[in-house]
Amino acid sequence: MLSKRKKAVVATPNEHTLIAKGSTITGDIQFGGILHVQGNVVGHVTVSGDKGQLVVDRSGVIEGEVRVPHIIINGQVIGDVYATEKLELAENARVEGNVTYETIEMMAGAQVNGKLVRNKEEQKSLPAPDRKASTKEEVVAEKLAASKDKKA
Repeated sequence: MLSKRKKAVVATPNEHTLIAKGSTITGDIQFGGILHVQGNVVGHVTVSGDKGQLVVDRSGVIEGEVRVPHIIINGQVIGDVYATEKLELAENARVEGNVTYETIEMMAGAQVNGKLVRNKEEQKSLPAPDRKASTKEEVVAEKLAASKDKKA
């Protein structure tokens, strides 16, 4: 007997989804595993858990916000990008929007038209830097004081 209950499909990190070149998806996408975009997506792209990877190929275009832990871009994204783990911008990457990242790797030729913002959670726990002398006079005075301390 067939059950009328629908079971939730849980994607594993080994599952791959491809949006092929020439395809256009209109609407928000929530995925698990790895999403490879060679075509066009008009809508937001998010991952359905705390793990996931998005690859935007050279021919790929996403028009919408992207929130994925690990993102590799070699195509175009028109919208804000949030990478909670790692962001890789290849030489053909074009981002029109703000980029928030934990770790970033950017190749020569990649373009970002927006702000690059480091994930702030880790920055809040860092100690404030020591104040350094900013004028020539202060630097000279500090050196003189240090040399007097050595002689004494």
